[in-house]
Parts: sequence; C-alpha cells; structure tokens
Amino acid sequence: MSASAMRVAVVGGGPGGLYTAALLARQGHAVELWERGAPDDTFGFGVVLSDETLGGIERADTVVHAALAAEFVRWDDVDVVHRGRLLTSGGHGFAALGRRRLLEILHERCAGLGVRLRFRAEAPDAFALADAYDLVVAADGVHSATRARGAAHFRPTETPGRCRYVWLAADFAFDSFRFEIAETEHGVVQLHGYPYAPDASTVIVEMREEVWRAAGLDLCDEAESASRCAKTFAEALHGRPLRGNRSAWTRFRTVVNEHWSHGNVVLLGDAAHTAHFSIGSGTKLAVEDALALAEALGRLPDVPSALAAYEEERRPAVASTQRAAAASMRWFEDLAGYVDQPARQFAFNLLTRSRRVTHDNLRLRDERFTRAVERDFGCPEDADSTGTPPMFTPFTLRGLTLRNRVVVSPMDVYSAEEGVPGDFHLVHLGGRALGGAGLVMTEMVCVSAEGRITPGCAGLWTAEQAAAWKRITDFVHTSAPGTALGVQLGHSGRKGSTRLMWEGMDDPLPDGNWPLVAASALPYKAGVSAVPRALEAADLAAIRSDFAAAAVRAADCGFDLLELHCAHGYLLSGFLSPLTNHRDDAYGGPLENRLRFPLEVFDAVREVWPADRPMTVRLSATDWAPGGTTPEEAERIAAAFAAHGADAVDVSTGQVVAEESPEYGRSYQTPYADRIRNALGVPVIAVGAISSWDDVNSLLLAGRADLCALGRPHLYDPHWTLHAAAEQGYTGPGAPWPAPYRAGSRRPPTGKG
Repeated sequence: MSASAMRVAVVGGGPGGLYTAALLARQGHAVELWERGAPDDTFGFGVVLSDETLGGIERADTVVHAALAAEFVRWDDVDVVHRGRLLTSGGHGFAALGRRRLLEILHERCAGLGVRLRFRAEAPDAFALADAYDLVVAADGVHSATRARGAAHFRPTETPGRCRYVWLAADFAFDSFRFEIAETEHGVVQLHGYPYAPDASTVIVEMREEVWRAAGLDLCDEAESASRCAKTFAEALHGRPLRGNRSAWTRFRTVVNEHWSHGNVVLLGDAAHTAHFSIGSGTKLAVEDALALAEALGRLPDVPSALAAYEEERRPAVASTQRAAAASMRWFEDLAGYVDQPARQFAFNLLTRSRRVTHDNLRLRDERFTRAVERDFGCPEDADSTGTPPMFTPFTLRGLTLRNRVVVSPMDVYSAEEGVPGDFHLVHLGGRALGGAGLVMTEMVCVSAEGRITPGCAGLWTAEQAAAWKRITDFVHTSAPGTALGVQLGHSGRKGSTRLMWEGMDDPLPDGNWPLVAASALPYKAGVSAVPRALEAADLAAIRSDFAAAAVRAADCGFDLLELHCAHGYLLSGFLSPLTNHRDDAYGGPLENRLRFPLEVFDAVREVWPADRPMTVRLSATDWAPGGTTPEEAERIAAAFAAHGADAVDVSTGQVVAEESPEYGRSYQTPYADRIRNALGVPVIAVGAISSWDDVNSLLLAGRADLCALGRPHLYDPHWTLHAAAEQGYTGPGAPWPAPYRAGSRRPPTGKG
C-alpha cells in the first residue's frame, strides 16, 4: 500500500522510538508506541548531540528543535588530565541535555501529534504486530527481542569489548568534556565526564576487565561502586560524591546486522547497530535513523521500497560511525600503552583516537594547542612562521637520515623479464623518487628463481639483475638527491608460480610452473594452488645463503636500506603463522620455534649488510583468521626482530591465508603499528589505506607511527609528497622540488566556476 496513510507500531520508548513516532505522526500516520518502562524510567544521565544531528532535527521538526535548544548545555573545551597535568583544547562545540528531559520533550511532542503511548506495557511480538500494522519499527535497544526473534534473517553479530564501565552522575557541572586517567595499583582507570545540566554531569568510569576484577569491583553493589569511583577521582570531583541510577558494570557490545528489515519490520537505533559511548554516538545514531526512515517513507510510494532505501542510504554513515567508534573503543582498551607518552602528545593522541578529528581539523579548532604539540614533536618554524608539518621532519635509522616521514610502499609491478628490472622499473621508481618521498621501496625482490611469485617478478640472484638494479639506484641518487632507495628481499614460498596480478591474482600459472616450497605442505588455496614441499634442513641452509647472497648484491647496487619480507604469507611469513606452520621439528610448534628460521635468515642478511645501513622487517601483525597470529604474538615477533638488530618494523596485516576476513577501512592497519610502537618503543612504519597528508601528520604527531608508507596514492600521483607540501604551503628542506620541476611547484590556475 502507499506509505502515505499507514498504521504504524513502534516497539521501544527510547529517544529513537519516540522521535520516529513523532516524525511519522507528522506525516499523517496513525502511530502506537509500546514501552515496558514508566515514562520517567531511563538509564544513564546525559545525552550529547552533534550540530549535524541538530540540523537534521531542525529541518524535520522545528518544534522539537526549539524545545531542545532551550535546554541544552553547551561548551567548547576538552580537558585531558594526564599524570596530574591539565591540558585543554578548545573549539570542539558540544551540546548536551539530560536524558530524562529529552524523553519528556519527545513525550510531549508525540502526545501533541496524537501518538498513542503505552507505558508499562510489554509490546506484543513484533512479527505478530506485523500482521495488524503496515509498519513495525523495532527500537527496542541493544538487547532487542525483535532482533533475537528474527536473527535468522537479520543475521546479527555481537562483539564484546575488553573493558567494564559504569554510568554515574555528579551533582555539579564540569566546565568541559573531561578525560582523566588514574594509574592505580590494579591498573589504569579512566573517567569520561561532561555536563548535561547547569548542576549535573555524566561520569562514566571505565577500565579493562582484568583491572576491574583485580580491584574487587566485581563484588561491589551500586552504592559501593559509586563510592569507590568517587574516591579514585576525588580531585576531579572536588571531593563530591557520585550517584547511580540502576547503574551496573557492563561490557560494551558492538552490534552489527547484515539486514535491518524483514518484511514490514525494521530495526532502528541500538537494535540495528551500536557504537561505543566514547564518541557519544548512541542517541545520535538513533535520532538520525529516525530522520532517515521518515524521509524515505515520505519520499517513496510503498513500505518495501522505503525500507530498502532507508537501509541503503543509512548504512554507509552508520558503518563509518561504527569504524570510528571501534577505533576509539580500542584506544581506551589499550590506554595503558599510551600513558608513558609526553603529556601533550598523549592529549593529541586521545583527541584524534577515532580518526574523525585530525591534525588539520584540530589546528582549525585550536591552533595554539596544536602548535604546542608540534613544537614538542620537533617541528621547526619556517621563516614565514607557518611551521613545518610533522610529515616533513627528518627521521634517522642507523646511519641513514630520511628528509621526511613519507615512504613509497613496496608495490609489485610484475614487469621484469627473467628477474631483470627494466625501463618500466626505472621510470616507476625514478618517477616516485623525483616525487619527494623520503624513502622509496622496491617491490619484493626475489632471492631465487624458485622464490618468485610470478614470471614478472624482479630478482637479485644474478649479476645481470644486480647491474640493472644499479642503473636504477644510480639514477635515483643522481637525479633525486636526498631520496633514499630501499630494497625489499623475499621468497614467495607457497604463493609462487602464479599468474600476473591482472591475469588472476594468486591463481596458478596454466603452464611453465616451478615447484613450490614452504614451512609445511599446505596449499594457499585448497584444491586450486599447488601443494608445496615442506622444507628440510638442507633446503633451509640453501635459502639462508640465497638471502645473504642477494643482500651482498643489494649493498653493491647502492641501496640505502634493506627490508626483509616476513609478511603476507610468503615463505618467512609462512614459518611465523600457526595457520601455515604445522612442523613438528625445531622450526614448528611454539612461537619461539616458529621464529627460528626467519631470525636465522635475518641474522645471515644483517651479517653481510653494511653496518651503517638500516634493516627493517615487514610483518603481518594479524592473519585476520581464527587461530592465526594474535596481537600479543605480533608484539613478541616484533620484539624478537628488534633484539636481533631490526631498526624498524614495517607493520602490515593479512594475506597469509586465503580464507581471511580483514576489517577494511581508512588506516585500518595502523592500530597494529601503533600497538607495537608503544608497547616496545621500536620505530614502526605504518601502512594500509593511508591516503591523505592530514592522516600522515595525525598518525605521526599522535605517536602511532614514525614513518607512513603509501602505495596506491603514489600510483595515482607519483608526486604525492611534493603536492602534499604545496597544499600545506610548505617549502622547506623536507620536500625540495627537483630543479627542472620547480616551475610547477604551485597548483595551476583553473577556470572559473
């Protein structure tokens, strides 16, 4: 039927359900809402809404917007307290009000629009309601009975976090959004606090599960929990108490559903998706869901098309918020790894944790604070006092000083003949060297013919190949002075003898195959890839020699840095992962044994590689598959290589097993680099969907990485680094334009719009 005259049932009387009811009643629908609690029942205390959400409310319903605007408490500052030091960043713009008052406003609006509100009434089963109503909106919260009832169709997943938290309140108003860290005898505890009324603040106390148990809080009732939290943060609270409201310690659960609707039943708000409270998103998402659902129903002629459009149009925004919330949640879960950072860097790291606030954005909000963080980092002032962006500060590894922090990531171009790099490699690497990056890396250069991935892979097992590489290093050092050129050495292992990437990535060659070797006799793609032969003692010795011989040739070619490829399921990576190493000898089993051969190869290469030139190692910090390398193991692997002389760890992920499930997204691999850097104090190279100079600056300034490697952006724009400098107005020594290109160092004028 037409979506213009419907009977609508809403299950759940939280902000999302109430606002949906009001919006649909304004469209002329007959709406009934069931809420099992009393009108004034609510958990939590304050609600934070963004200007974007408020704008949507204003456009949809000026009555609700005016009522909210009259109640809001507004503030601009974020206070971060780190080891007794208070740091303030301004310009953030928050608006909050009491959750109970929000519900009252929505109750009044619904009643005025004729919505039938049923309080203290358990709703009938949503799918039973679906027979009597044209539309059923299930806004029944994170523990949604509707979602559980329709799980076979909605296909939900719930992922618990690693922290316990409790919602409390204080009877005074903080001056700002306040984050405070307490380092207790049991571990790190954090406070998230913000005002929601002239005389009241929300206070959330959070800590890792193991800290919560060690402190004995698992044995405390609500009153005792509030009392102990108040003592922990007595200074922040000025000695005042905390109070609860049916406040229980809980773990946050991230809810994701493959589908949001089934027939004429649709999930909304926490029933459909959750996002961690540290970015203030729960009520915001529910209200925005209501706006989007009402808009779709008002625009489209029938319920099925409206529900499809609602989900299609809303899902990308929700996914983006959930990614940001997940990054924020993990940051607080790993808080203990950051507390030793300098105070300003810690505060900057906290403010940019979700990647929604960035270096450039924070400079617009609070230039004074951002400049102070830059000075602490070591960014010199330019002659015109605009400052040096973090990405254009130098960085030293052993005897090599890079003029900036940008790395052209290793990218296979599959254009060699018999392992010999040709003109394509010269233009590819030479062009990117002229483009301003501090370090340009070769593709994986194979140490033997049998170690190639494809017939087009480059190598360093012959003098002819070495001569061709020397031609390239000579060009870079002569024509792009100041650019370092690094070589990545590797062996394909079980992922070899495959077609060129654009002919079928990881698919075996139709003919001309060569035999494969690996840690264990396990094919990369079961039933598709060839089964490799498990390496024996003599094979291991020969491969160590191949790596060492290639390293000698690389040194003679003039490469400035050497990286050992121990990632992505290639030979050395295959020894490290428990998914690909099933050996029962000294090279298999526990991690110490799985590390043995990769470390032997590293030692053999380090022994022949010039002492003043740095060596790095690329690792897959997770296999993105059950039973694979854990983050804790990744730390131990990185620590082992650092102990053997690795100057930096290039932290990648995945590609170890074909049946992986990566969590793709902006900068999605950087949390693994961040963890290794801050746990071990070893320099790291971050890689993985880093695409903007703003993200590079943000990662560096927050202390999450020392260098940032970018691949695809440098395929799109070989002069990415120089253009990043121009866009930031930087003309210093970290990004000099080659003399023949200086006339193009400013963006060309364009036609008038």
